[in-house]
Amino acid sequence: MPVRRGPGAGGGHRATATTRPATGEKSLSTPYVLLLLVALRIVSALTLRTFFQPDEYFQSLEPAWQLAFGQHAGAWITWEWRAQLRSSLHPALFAAVYHVAATLANLCQASPRLRAELLLAAPKVVQAVFAALLDCYTWRLAQKIYGRSSRTAWVTLALSVCSPWQWFCAPRTLSNCLETTLTSIAVYHWPWQRPDLSSNTTSKDKDTLKPEHCASNAVGAPSKLRLSLLLAAVACILRPTNALIWACIAVPTLWRATTRGRYVLVREVLVCGSAVLVLSALSDRLFYGFWTLPPVRFLYFNIAQSLAVFYGRNRPDYYLTEGVPLLLTTALPFAAVGIWQNLPKPPAIAAPRSARDAFARTILRRLACTTIAVAVAMSLISHKEVRFLYPVLPFLHVLAAGPLSAFLNPLTTSRKAILAVLLFLNLIIAGYVSQVHQRGVIDVMSYLRHQHETQQLEPFDVGFLMPCHSTPWRSHFVHPGIDAWALTCEPPLDVPLSERGAYLDEADQFYIEPGPSGWINKHMADLRTVSADSIGKGADEGDASVIANKSLRARAWPRYLVFFEQLEETMTEVLRGTRYTECWRRFNTHFHDDSRRRGDVVVWCLGK
Repeated sequence: MPVRRGPGAGGGHRATATTRPATGEKSLSTPYVLLLLVALRIVSALTLRTFFQPDEYFQSLEPAWQLAFGQHAGAWITWEWRAQLRSSLHPALFAAVYHVAATLANLCQASPRLRAELLLAAPKVVQAVFAALLDCYTWRLAQKIYGRSSRTAWVTLALSVCSPWQWFCAPRTLSNCLETTLTSIAVYHWPWQRPDLSSNTTSKDKDTLKPEHCASNAVGAPSKLRLSLLLAAVACILRPTNALIWACIAVPTLWRATTRGRYVLVREVLVCGSAVLVLSALSDRLFYGFWTLPPVRFLYFNIAQSLAVFYGRNRPDYYLTEGVPLLLTTALPFAAVGIWQNLPKPPAIAAPRSARDAFARTILRRLACTTIAVAVAMSLISHKEVRFLYPVLPFLHVLAAGPLSAFLNPLTTSRKAILAVLLFLNLIIAGYVSQVHQRGVIDVMSYLRHQHETQQLEPFDVGFLMPCHSTPWRSHFVHPGIDAWALTCEPPLDVPLSERGAYLDEADQFYIEPGPSGWINKHMADLRTVSADSIGKGADEGDASVIANKSLRARAWPRYLVFFEQLEETMTEVLRGTRYTECWRRFNTHFHDDSRRRGDVVVWCLGK
């Protein structure tokens, strides 16, 4: 088999790549690879047992549940939706999934337990398909850069599939996950100024053609350009910060294009952007009941009013020292080398040897610069989370593949050992975060749901004395007969900026002032209503009046109380002498950065 030199990762090595197979092979290989990826990600999604971010449920599945089953279905609609900060497109997708799953359950006359399991699994399966598409298009982008049959493209796929972050995060119903998938597909279809090697140019011209000479072809495939722009627009609607990526990708293309190319590109941007904006506006009109623009309100609330700071501040170097290392884990050294090799260099140092080399370097340089620019821009925002950088992870995998492929060539015994250690570390990390870390808050929902299915108790009420949004909600309760409440954490929407430092939400009040016991005495019904001595005994008229008056102002004691082990000593002291006894306990985590969430998850049941 003849070989040709593939594009390097920049100024260093050059990875070899075999000649491209016939077009027919492409139609066979890609569907099979995608099918395997879908199967792999479905297994990953259905076996995921841990908790990551509340947004996985409260920014997607809870509003989707309300869309699918109505206003009185028991979904927890958070303040962001009441303030119109989120686009309804994402929950609308899962609302359709819920509707299909419920219809299928009804047609099959499924039992309540089977129906619940189907409604739990359906969103996971759909998200698994998006995760598989992310893997597939990361691989296809690498094929476009390194060559269809190049080892470096397969290394890129291996990096994506074996990434602990992908196993942990990709199957989750976060808007960041869908945003990343849409971005990877859109970037693959972006007009990357590739020279048309099938034209009537001479062999010498093909070898010396530079990207700038192809600028007129930068927008040459209208259908692919439109698909790219439509997907990019949807990603920006879901997460307005995605516009940073497209500014870094589109502006250089616009700069290098001819006058005609610029006209076409601007026209398509306006047409595709307007179409998605109209679709989003109509969807939001149906969801909210009035006209609104969530992306604009999102930027206003998080930038102009700085409400994101309410959920925490991070150091300026957070993404460099924590965010990117968590995204890449063992691939971090190779990604760092790949970025360094593909930073812009003087022409004399990085002169391309061929048109294909120039084409590949154009993409790699753009991906490297985009990654750095996005990380720097996001570092300027006080509130930071690793998942905010998720959309650039495919770029990092493509950039890391070049140095890793070079490291594995030749594959000596020592390098095989290093590779085995890296794969083993990835397996350990992926298994721990997907099956062990913070699993108790998921297990408790299954326990409560199964208790309701078994006992069919009415009323079946649950109280969560935990920091807000510590567990999923209606998407995991499923059954409408389960009535539950939890501590809330509404931000200071109407509090002046100068007074926000002293603001305490309900969860803060519970833990801080005057502490759990003080909050319970103030906000819960009189303990004599659940006292062990109250069974079979009547209260005198005065006591009965006091109890009744307080009960009108306070929450009634639920059948089940759920809290973290950290609170157990306080609960034991406060509820001593009552009919509450421990009925369930499960491991949750070995460590947690929030001391309030440490220890097992404990359930106390109210006896008769």
